[in-house]
Amino acid sequence: MASHDEPQLTAGEKVKIAGLTARMCKRSIAGENVHLADLQRKVDRILDGAAKRAEENPR
Repeated sequence: MASHDEPQLTAGEKVKIAGLTARMCKRSIAGENVHLADLQRKVDRILDGAAKRAEENPR
């Protein structure tokens, strides 16, 4: 269930985040010390864009 302070995501954004999450999981299988920050930044960038869009177009 979505929280009220999370922006509404488009279908494309959901697919991108799901793909990035799958890549993070795949890297995690390799070991504990695998670098995931680059993928986490991409997810954060998508969420920031959705939040900005929500601010510009309030419902």
